[in-house]
Amino acid sequence: MPDTALYLVPLLGLLGLIFSLYLAYSTLKNDPGPPEIADISRAIRIGATAFMRREYRVMGLTALVFAVFLALVLNVYVTFAFLVGVVCSALSSFIGMSIAIRANGRVTFAARDGLSKALHVAFSGGAVMGMAVVSLGALGIAGTYLCFELLPFTPGPLTVITGYSMGASFVAIFVRVGGGIFTKAADIGADLVGKVEVGIPEDDPRNAAVIADQVGDNVGDVAGLGSDLNQSYTDTIISSLIIGAAAQGVGGVYLGMKGIVFPFLTVANGLVASALAIMTVMLLTKLEKIKPEATFRIGLLVSSVLALLGILILSYFYLGYLGAFYATAAGLIVGILIGLNTEYYTYKKPIHSIVLASETGAATNIIMGLAVGLESTVLSMILLGVGMIVAHHFAGLYGIALSGLGMLSTLGMNMAMDAYGPIADNAGGIAQMSQQHPRIRHITDRLDAVGNTTAAIGKSFASSATAAAAISLLTAYSEAVNIVRLDIRDPRVMAGLFIGGVLPAFFASMVIKSVGRTAQLMVIEVRRQFREIVGLLEGEAQPDYTHCVDIATRGALGQLVLPCLLAISVPFVTILTLGREALAGLLAGCIVCGIFLALFMANVGGAWDNAKKRIEA
Repeated sequence: MPDTALYLVPLLGLLGLIFSLYLAYSTLKNDPGPPEIADISRAIRIGATAFMRREYRVMGLTALVFAVFLALVLNVYVTFAFLVGVVCSALSSFIGMSIAIRANGRVTFAARDGLSKALHVAFSGGAVMGMAVVSLGALGIAGTYLCFELLPFTPGPLTVITGYSMGASFVAIFVRVGGGIFTKAADIGADLVGKVEVGIPEDDPRNAAVIADQVGDNVGDVAGLGSDLNQSYTDTIISSLIIGAAAQGVGGVYLGMKGIVFPFLTVANGLVASALAIMTVMLLTKLEKIKPEATFRIGLLVSSVLALLGILILSYFYLGYLGAFYATAAGLIVGILIGLNTEYYTYKKPIHSIVLASETGAATNIIMGLAVGLESTVLSMILLGVGMIVAHHFAGLYGIALSGLGMLSTLGMNMAMDAYGPIADNAGGIAQMSQQHPRIRHITDRLDAVGNTTAAIGKSFASSATAAAAISLLTAYSEAVNIVRLDIRDPRVMAGLFIGGVLPAFFASMVIKSVGRTAQLMVIEVRRQFREIVGLLEGEAQPDYTHCVDIATRGALGQLVLPCLLAISVPFVTILTLGREALAGLLAGCIVCGIFLALFMANVGGAWDNAKKRIEA
């Protein structure tokens, strides 16, 4: 029989889901606004929903094919866990995005009552995503584990639950890549023609790509980022369970079943900490005197302190070993420091250097931006290494997995902040398109500026969380196949390292090419409409928004499959042809190069974006 403490996890997951539904109700009860606001919000909602349905249809069919493959190669139990992982991950993304696309217009209308009211509505909409991700993750993983623990004549839960991790990863790669291609192609098409060639303001209703741009914010930065972080969350939990089961003891303390239960309780503790932090922020947003930036910092502080306090209590009273607390705390602190490092490079002094470099032309802007982006990765990479060493010192391989769990223990609060950004961005776009009073536009711009910073922090958090999950998975894999150490003199290991090192770059290249091709089609279409629709530039005619949304949708879905197949197939081919040591090398190479690229791209993009906004201000 499982430890009775395990039953607490799915129960808290269910309560978290109820809280998420309450937040959704709290958001939707706000006035959607007059027709000029509601109609634009409806157009964004229709476009986003249509894209997600088509994407989920492609993903669902591919998932069924992959499920049959798993059933033939492994067994039906792993296949069942895989499908549960797919459903939970897809559902959390869809719930979060469904509320985000309904909150945007409500935020615009709420801005008539002031900054605090608009901030309250925007954050409550984002918090739905935060709680949905952590609640469905806890409910799905714990529920699957207990199901196979209690049912007779089934394999052990730890041999099956890896299928759940595969399901979450499967959804993440589809939703993240598909949404990313859509949002960047639409963004480039809207800005390149509208702002650069024609000279109209950003989010101007005369721009045919402007609705597609707003749709992209939701499918890429809400659903995409949510599925990405859900995958990291899931992988870290499951790798902690596997390593906890393999570890006989840490620091002279026998673990036994507690090595498995402790990660589950850490997840439950993080869920409660995030929920209380979200409640705190919801209360603070009603106060006029506190700035939005300060409100979010207080929320992060509350979630971090509560999470640390809970982990300390669990380590001392349940596990009986404080080393687990130190290892978990190391991951949480590293995550906070990486977020602060990202905020500095995307919002503080380095931005000024890019602005100054822009005075002498585009070339010096690019050079300085690249320099800032490269420099921004240094401290983050060092922090990840130091955190791993500290965690290993206190609790061995189990500590490394726990440090990743610590980094993700405040995921609910972090994800709420991340999802807030696109909602605020959409609200600003709707205010511009519906020609609201400059005072309202000023408030939505203020919210959007805060959202840019939370988005940059969210992307760095996603990169760091992915690093933690990947390191935990590599550790779990080495335990599962009994690899004590990687011998770099083994040519198979070196081959795996080289393949893993180049894989993120090749994957990024494929995705960027897809964005470029789709953006070209978007630019051609926007130019055509300005050229052929009489009176469009003068504001006397309406553009065809639907066609641009359709171009971005077809481009994203049509060029989604190859990058996904690359990421899924290469590990299988490597282990079948070169063996398990080569796969370990591939994972190690992919972790180092992939995390560097992820941090660099997220930070340099955020730095350029904020430098542009500072120049335009």
